[in-house]
Amino acid sequence: MVRATRGVAAGAWYFEVRFVHLGATGHTRLGWVTNRADLQTPVGYDAYGFGYRDMDGTKVHKAWRDKYADEGYGEGDVLGFYISLPDGEQYEPKQPDLIQHKGMPFHVQVPKEEQKIPAPVPGSEICYFKNGVCQGSAFKDIPGGRYYPAASMYTRPKESNCVVKFNFGPDFEFFPQDFGGLPIPQPVSEVPYQALEVKNEGPVENGIAEKTC
Repeated sequence: MVRATRGVAAGAWYFEVRFVHLGATGHTRLGWVTNRADLQTPVGYDAYGFGYRDMDGTKVHKAWRDKYADEGYGEGDVLGFYISLPDGEQYEPKQPDLIQHKGMPFHVQVPKEEQKIPAPVPGSEICYFKNGVCQGSAFKDIPGGRYYPAASMYTRPKESNCVVKFNFGPDFEFFPQDFGGLPIPQPVSEVPYQALEVKNEGPVENGIAEKTC
């Protein structure tokens, strides 16, 4: 999985992906993931990702595929990705602390009871668009968190690689004219950069820091 470096926790946001090359054996899953999603798995594999699949236009969450669009997508198509998180900052889980150790940042180990799936954001929604046409509401009342644009791509060995091109705005090819009453989104290009706060040096074991009092 590849993931953008800037994420959103509140408000309405939008980005596009153009399919430059899919080829005979290429396939993709695209969508939104939180910073808890496993980067070694495809989009939609776990509870922290919401994917849109090329082969048949199905949506994917927790590795489960469900009927969504009437058809898939392929080379030349431009997909739009919309997310709305009303008052989402109230539902974003606390981010793990970082501490500095020998010039390197390490995450503070998070207790298991704090790793539960966050509460859903009331009224939140994800929609996908194909060449400017809404394919319908894909997911509603999604868990709180910071969501990032993401893509997973597959190609058989010795075949030309699958290629997609992200467009975070503000100039889109197919910006929708109708969002069906949902909040008008901002382009992901306007997401502010968030610097990580690194605390004082502490003990580190196996690459995971333990919090000290």
